[in-house]
Amino acid sequence: MAFDYDLIVLGAGPAGEKGAVQAAYFGKRVAIVECAKEPGGAAVHTGTLPSKTLRETALFLSGYRQRDLYGVDVRLNRELAVPKLLSRKDAVRDLEVARIRWNLERHGVEMLRGVARFIDAHTVEIVQLGGPPRTLTSEFFLVATGSKPHQPADIPFDDEDVDDSDTVLLIDRLPRTMTIVGGGVIGCEYATMFAALQVKVTLIEGRGRLLPFLDLEMGERLRAAMNGLGIEIILNAKTKKVARLEGCGIRCELESGPVIDCDKFLFAAGRSGRTEDLRLDRVGAKIDKRGYVAVDDDYRTEVPSIYAAGDVIGFPALASTSMEQARVAVCHAFGFTYKRQVSHVLPYGVYTIPEVSCVGLSEEACTEQKIPYAVGRAFYRDNARGKIVGDKDGVIKLIFHAETRELLGCHCIGDRASELVHIGQALLMGKGTVDTFIEMVFNYPTLAEAFKYAAYDALARLAKTPAKDPPKVPVP
Repeated sequence: MAFDYDLIVLGAGPAGEKGAVQAAYFGKRVAIVECAKEPGGAAVHTGTLPSKTLRETALFLSGYRQRDLYGVDVRLNRELAVPKLLSRKDAVRDLEVARIRWNLERHGVEMLRGVARFIDAHTVEIVQLGGPPRTLTSEFFLVATGSKPHQPADIPFDDEDVDDSDTVLLIDRLPRTMTIVGGGVIGCEYATMFAALQVKVTLIEGRGRLLPFLDLEMGERLRAAMNGLGIEIILNAKTKKVARLEGCGIRCELESGPVIDCDKFLFAAGRSGRTEDLRLDRVGAKIDKRGYVAVDDDYRTEVPSIYAAGDVIGFPALASTSMEQARVAVCHAFGFTYKRQVSHVLPYGVYTIPEVSCVGLSEEACTEQKIPYAVGRAFYRDNARGKIVGDKDGVIKLIFHAETRELLGCHCIGDRASELVHIGQALLMGKGTVDTFIEMVFNYPTLAEAFKYAAYDALARLAKTPAKDPPKVPVP
């Protein structure tokens, strides 16, 4: 059968863009369908880039980094803060949209605007905005439609002062007080961002700790830093009722009894797959109750011609992993030998204030897996560059195998943590040891130099355990 395209990609976010370009690079006929006015998805318009841009702008406008370093009393102009925040976010968005369009055009990927739904395993109908429906066929499809904020029925999202993680970016004023429900990545990031802008923030989390995927020590260091920003954190708590006050503002009642009044309420507890219009279940693909698409290790659904990647398949829902998943899916579909699996070493970055980033095993994971380990730490306060930038609380923590001396995990908190973690990632990929760090020469002064001293710290503990050769792995 002759198809209109070799690959049709649904969604022009990070996964969609990279998957489409990967196929086009190898000469395939590719089209990408996007319902929004511009490509980029949540990463560009409502999530990754906007929130990180707002973070940097908030740090600049609030003078957060300079308060202690130079003793400068920076007074925030609340009336100008929001316009400045939004203008910078929009500028970054426009630049990234232009880059995506350029990347798709130079690879010959045809861009189509509309809402797609499956007719059968090789056919979609595209409902074009302002035009008649269009039916297209393709040998393969890549579903990369992303996710959307989860909106429980008992939260009044129609109230102008109740937001989810998308609508909070449309704020028209800086509130005095804010209540955030959800102590995950999004909730913690926005909590620290608004706290830096001198908003009184209350963060409510239903679990017993924030960000449980983090190494416990790093999670506790982050919580201490958040407390230092003035954020009130309430754990093991669930909302009972959220409603408009008679005067102004929002009242949040907790099941445990406390009542919290605020100017703004942000619900940031979970997301759902954006699959409701695709009719994937009608052609045989499995969708769970939160709208996520079920895929195998090659990112293929139950339908051999349909693949899915990115936020639409759920965890880990990171832009970085989404791009790789899409590349792997496309290479598997067409039998390319170029890229056949996503790396098992995945870094995580949390853009709170301070940043937290990790890769590899935590102490808890080593304990659960009965792996003998030794830990080394280096503190920014003892590092020359750390003194220059004024970060007193930053820490680099390295975990090594107590017998083979190989690096098992790297955990960073502090300025540039999400950049520094890649040094640990590189050594994990190359099976580097504590001796690798000792032998390395780092620029001085740099925060990266702290890796050497974290390794020296671990070496003192490892010296008590005789070194052994790494176990030999049979060659297949």
